[in-house]
Order: sequence, then structure tokens, then C-alpha cells
Amino acid sequence: MRRRTFLGVALAATLGAGIARASETPREALDHARAEMVRAAREYRASLEPLLALQVEAARRAAAAAERRRALRAEGLVSRREVEESEQGAAAAHEALERTRARMAEADTMVTEAEGARELAALPPPRPGELHVGDSLIRFLGAAEWSLAMTPRIQRFFTERFGRPLPVSAFGQTPLHDRFGFDHRNAIDVAVHPDSAEGRALMTWLRERGVSFLAFRSAVPGGATGAHVHVGEPSPLLAALSR
Repeated sequence: MRRRTFLGVALAATLGAGIARASETPREALDHARAEMVRAAREYRASLEPLLALQVEAARRAAAAAERRRALRAEGLVSRREVEESEQGAAAAHEALERTRARMAEADTMVTEAEGARELAALPPPRPGELHVGDSLIRFLGAAEWSLAMTPRIQRFFTERFGRPLPVSAFGQTPLHDRFGFDHRNAIDVAVHPDSAEGRALMTWLRERGVSFLAFRSAVPGGATGAHVHVGEPSPLLAALSR
């Protein structure tokens, strides 16, 4: 069976909601779909919070157990294998915790993009080389052809400039993009605030090379949650929500 995207489901629900919405325009239907997406993404994030709390505690206990085993090993009271098993358990608990944090961050990103679509909808079609700087987003349409194969070039620039790895929060399509109907197959999200030194440097680098991007400040004015730079063309879903 063909997979239904979030937009298809949301529009179907919106347009089939009954007589009260029978006179809805396509734009109003998209507004409802956008609001539904924001609601669903926020609910999904909230559903992960109890799991996160459990994993934080599990990771803390596993790290403490590994530390105790290392101390006992120094005294010759446990085997090296027992230490290694304990360390593997601590690493697994930490990885599980980081996966949940990443999923929550992705949900924040999707809320921010859906909210930013309101501003995107008010903009005229961009011309190649045109930069728009707005309240919630920054848009640049480059003339260069972009692909994920260019990512190592961005990573090298960022690491050489800032001394740390490029904080990629989503590389290509992820399960959460599938869940909400985003086509993210040829895009990356970089978890830097557009107004930070890192964000400004990244956007300048992209503009100089003609690479398209959308930079989102936050779904919450003045906040950082969900802020990121989307490198590549907008998802068709985001484009649809902004029509």
C-alpha cells in the first residue's frame, strides 16, 4: 500500500471535517494542516519526555556502575571482562539517551519549520542569488546544484573555523521525516542559531558557493529551541504549507 504523507492525512482530515469547513479555501485548508502538524509534532515531543527522564537516570546509573567496576579492577577485585561489560552497558545507555534527545530535537525543528512557513508564504517567489532576511527565517536561493556529497566540504570548513564537528541534526531522510511527510532526502539540518557567529559564518559560506538554504530562528521568539539552518531546497511539504 502506498504510504500516505502527513500532509495528505492532514488535508484529508481537514477537508473531510464536515459541513462547518465545506466552504474552506485551499489556503485555509493548508493553514489547518500546518496547525495540525505543529500540534502533532509537539505531542510527539511531549510523548518522549517520560522516556527521556528514565533514560537520563539509566545512563547515570550505568556510568556510576562502570566507574565502580574500574575502581574495583584497580584493586584486583573484578576481571577486565567485567569492567568491559560495564563500560559497554554505560555506552549503550548513553547512546539510547542521545537517540531520544535527537528525536526530540527533530520534532522541535519541524515545529519551527511549520511555523516559519507562515512567513515564507508571504514572500514572492525568490530569484537566484536573492537573500531574504525576515523575523523568523532567512531564505537564500542559490544557483549551484546541491547534493549530500558536498557535506564533507561544509564539515571541513566548520571544523577548521570553529574547532568542533559540524552539528548536523538531520542528514537526509530520517524516520521522523517519513512520519511527518517531509522530503528531506537531499538536505541536511545544522543545529546552529542563524544569529550566532557559527550560523552567520555558515550562511556566508553557503552564499559564496551558491548553495540554497533556509535558516529558522525559532518557533518561540527569542528562543533557541528548534533554530537551525536547512541546507538544500525546502521540503515539498514545507513549500506546500507556505502556499
